Amino acid sequence: MSIFQRDHYTSETTQFIEQLKAQKPLLEAQQREGRALLWDKALDRDVQAEFGEARVAQKPYVYQTNA
Repeated sequence: MSIFQRDHYTSETTQFIEQLKAQKPLLEAQQREGRALLWDKALDRDVQAEFGEARVAQKPYVYQTNA
């Protein structure tokens, strides 16, 4: 047993989340669906390679005008 561990302690935040999950059992599934909309995307490697090839190199000092 660790000297820092409290017996049977759960924080207010953990209690809130557990209560929320008990009230809304579909919450985690909805969160996963929302994540899938924005983040879990299949990438086309050919298109990504084309984006990399089309990239224009940035000048060392971007505010320098062509004099």
